[in-house]
Amino acid sequence: MMEPKIGFQALADSHEQPFIVMDKNFRIVALNRAYERAYATKADQATGKCCYQVSHARSRPCSEEGEECPFLEVYEDKLPHSCLHTHRDGSGCAYWVRVTAYPLAADDGEVYIGESIQELTQQDDPEETAETAETAETAETVRMVGESPAFLAMIEQLQLVARSRVPVLLMGETGSGKELAAKFLHQRSDRRDKPYITVDCTILNESLVESELFGHERGSFTGSVGKKQGLIESADGGTLFLDEIGELPASMQIKLLRVLDTGEFRRVGGHKVLTADVRVVCATNRHLWEAVTDHQFREDLYYRIACMTVHLPSLRERRSDIPLLADTLLRRLSRSTRRRYQLTDTAQEMLKARNYPGNVRELRNYLFAAASSSIDGWIDGPQLSKAFDNAHAPKPVQYSTAEEHEAEQGSSQHGADPATSNDDVESSRIATVLRQQNGSRRRTAAVLGISTRTLYRKMKCYGLR
Repeated sequence: MMEPKIGFQALADSHEQPFIVMDKNFRIVALNRAYERAYATKADQATGKCCYQVSHARSRPCSEEGEECPFLEVYEDKLPHSCLHTHRDGSGCAYWVRVTAYPLAADDGEVYIGESIQELTQQDDPEETAETAETAETAETVRMVGESPAFLAMIEQLQLVARSRVPVLLMGETGSGKELAAKFLHQRSDRRDKPYITVDCTILNESLVESELFGHERGSFTGSVGKKQGLIESADGGTLFLDEIGELPASMQIKLLRVLDTGEFRRVGGHKVLTADVRVVCATNRHLWEAVTDHQFREDLYYRIACMTVHLPSLRERRSDIPLLADTLLRRLSRSTRRRYQLTDTAQEMLKARNYPGNVRELRNYLFAAASSSIDGWIDGPQLSKAFDNAHAPKPVQYSTAEEHEAEQGSSQHGADPATSNDDVESSRIATVLRQQNGSRRRTAAVLGISTRTLYRKMKCYGLR
């Protein structure tokens, strides 16, 4: 065992957060009690071991595993450096942390590294937040998982935002995990024990959105047989998540603004002023400011909901997380099928090479499709290639009547219109799959590789029934 240097031990003990001192070979020469508690170790067990062995449960330095590491930068320029990491405690539980490293000079002129570790948050428990693998229509069917710099930067920002009470705007592509990020904010806020209510602005009919948000009194409109509590009232004391806020009808934007400003509202058909204390979290996959400049979204509402803005990186921005995400998804699938699935190195490289416009949801669809054709549980190139091809190949149309077939044939004889837009192609594709699936939106969304919410939005856009 390496004896700790007296001066360095005193320095480590002066820190409240976990702190270690390492030599140029990553070996720990001093550590404090907070580090012992965080990583379920004792000084005589950890001293002399490499830091990545104790706090990462790895056999190689973080930099060789593709993670950012401040160690080498500190040795190179002799200045403090900070970065984000994933650490694991003595029981293997993962934590997202910020590591700050400092150069330390010993009496003999040797340079050491002092490292302070600030825990951001524990990773979500997969059993706690993961839904069953069979639920095809779920938007995000995997917990928040990642170790890439882009992902960890997002986690740190979410953790900071969670402590405040101001409205938050989550911006990210479809399938990038906006709903999971909203739940993350709620679960780490002081409202965690209060209601968490989700409102999908894409599927609310304009004539009903006011009733859904604010509630209604009995007889306030045709069909209202009783008094109904609105979603804002239901979320009192908790968090109200407005998904795809850019789709909120213009008539409702001013009313939502009034609630955010005063906390007051009335039920439809009611006269009594009600109040609700809600923290509003909004999400959008649109460039919302462009909607403001196009006069499709109120500027005053934009500034009200975007007090704090968090960008969720696309899967393309964090490709190094793909193997970890794939492993998590396959483990979830294994729990439901009671069969173990694994990726070959070739399959992992193929997955990392994709662009994923549908992000994590698209990755999940490829994996589940490939697993269904795996004989021994291994997923290799051929299974993935088939999954890639099937995701974009046109499906044969199953006609319910001869007349429908003849009508389709008659229209196709005129040939393709060179001016046909991508929207026309997508609309036709959705209509075809809807017919194949006998109008089932859930199965149609699964075939198309999109969420049911996205399908609703596209059907509304294209006027499909």
